[in-house]
Amino acid sequence: MTDIVDELKWRGLIALSTDEDALRKAFADGPVTFYCGFDPTAPSLHLGNLVQILTMRRMQRAGNRPLGLVGGATGLIGDPKPNSERTLNAPEVVAAWVERLRGQIEPLLDFDGPNAAVMVNNLDWTQGMSAIEFLRDVGKHFRVNKMIAKEAVARRLNSDAGISYTEFSYQLLQGMDYLELYRRYGCTLQTGGSDQWGNLTSGTDLIHRVEPGAQVHALGTPLITKADGTKFGKTESGTIWLDPAMTTPYAFFQFWLNADDRDVAKFLRIFSFRSREEIEELERATEERPQARAAQRALAEELTTLVHGADQCAAVTAASKALFGQGELAGLDPATLTAALSEVPHARVTELGPVVDLFAEVGLVASKSAARRTVKEGGAYVNNVKVTAEDAVPDPSELLHGRWLVLRRGKRNLAAIEVTDETAGGPGADVTGG
Repeated sequence: MTDIVDELKWRGLIALSTDEDALRKAFADGPVTFYCGFDPTAPSLHLGNLVQILTMRRMQRAGNRPLGLVGGATGLIGDPKPNSERTLNAPEVVAAWVERLRGQIEPLLDFDGPNAAVMVNNLDWTQGMSAIEFLRDVGKHFRVNKMIAKEAVARRLNSDAGISYTEFSYQLLQGMDYLELYRRYGCTLQTGGSDQWGNLTSGTDLIHRVEPGAQVHALGTPLITKADGTKFGKTESGTIWLDPAMTTPYAFFQFWLNADDRDVAKFLRIFSFRSREEIEELERATEERPQARAAQRALAEELTTLVHGADQCAAVTAASKALFGQGELAGLDPATLTAALSEVPHARVTELGPVVDLFAEVGLVASKSAARRTVKEGGAYVNNVKVTAEDAVPDPSELLHGRWLVLRRGKRNLAAIEVTDETAGGPGADVTGG
């Protein structure tokens, strides 16, 4: 597919557009300079943001120039949340988050060649502007009746929380960003999530008012949903972040590996850079042999490599296999092993007891008698070694990195024991579901 609009449509990445035919012509006449904004309202981007970054990457690979905006100014305010006012973070915190977000975006774009990406910060053109200048040069072009009709604002106006003037003014700032990038870089397209449509079109409206005859566009990507009704990018343990300190590469890999068969075809189209033919082949494989999870594994490996690097992908792939008896647990580095075991039920103990006690304590079985039956039936493993004696007690020398035992019941049920000098929460084990 050579037409970027066709490719984005096939991948399910166009939910809204100001004028699809005009946008298609702009790309054909290109290159198009476009931008997407990311506000530093947290110390890391998440999977929802990754949709936008990878859409930028696709458009750049089609010959267009991306501007990655990290909002040092808008991050001090924040766009309206559905139900409450945002917490305003200190300027120094926002400034630090700006740099962290830049560091996550930059590796995914190309900063060389004729369509080299550019990173920008809207604090550069707002911090020196007075309130009077802002009201005269920007505010006068916005109509309040139109502003309050926009969905995000209207929803808050009708809620008990209401909306502050600070958050109400956010769309003016985002509109000004588009105008400034149009003037500085010839930017004629803004992309973002469809839930931001009101903010996206505030920019096109402003440019049309102050730059008569300008041809500018907005494109909204759909919000991604999961077949089971849970929120995309969320797990029992929380949001999937791009920062490896907030979501480990192992947990990131497992998120994709555990994708529902009903979702994986959609995820492949949105996130993978494989060809249409390769994706359709993986879709067929899911229909014919879902138990092999070929599509999930392909997606997990591709995205973990893209976000965290090939070395981390290799480490977590090895860990994923070793935990289920397909590799050497002792060969896993401490950080990867710890990250992997934090995702399964685990218990902390101060000393090792009988295997049957450990199996029951961590919740792999309902009782010690059930643990004995598991051993007798040949389904109990410690560090991938089958337990053959009901009274077996692990030796401290078996601890991985002097700390961990991996327990397994059958082929798929995992748990871990962590031996520490002091248990969390007092005597006994601190059993934590992962």
